Amino acid sequence: MDAPTKPAQPQGQQDYRPAAPKAKPPASVLSADLHIKGNVKTTGDIQVEGQIEGDIRAHLLTVGEGATVRGELVADDVVINGRIVGRVRGLKVRLTSTARVEGDIIHKTIAIESGAHFEGSVQRQEDPLNTTGAPKPLPKPSAAEGGHD
Repeated sequence: MDAPTKPAQPQGQQDYRPAAPKAKPPASVLSADLHIKGNVKTTGDIQVEGQIEGDIRAHLLTVGEGATVRGELVADDVVINGRIVGRVRGLKVRLTSTARVEGDIIHKTIAIESGAHFEGSVQRQEDPLNTTGAPKPLPKPSAAEGGHD
């Protein structure tokens, strides 16, 4: 009974083959001489060394020591070595000793090294990447209290 099932899968093809092309690509590097006006979005990793005026979305976002970003950062993992003017949203946010952040940080976990400059508020959320807006308000009881005419 096993003989008919073997030809169903041609030689040289394996179910595990697609795992090889899924090797993680290297981070995209925005060099120090690069100046971007506009939003940057990727599902991969990005390392910013230049200046960006706009929002950035990424999986792992690293802001270099000489970099400046004016806009919102949204990433699973955020490492800030440079200057940020704007909101930061991340599951894991780390401000190194050279970080300069002016803006609010919404995180699941945060680490701020000694020497980092930070001006703003810090808020912990279970899902900090949810950018749909403010937390949902409690249901209004007005529907239950409606008068009967």
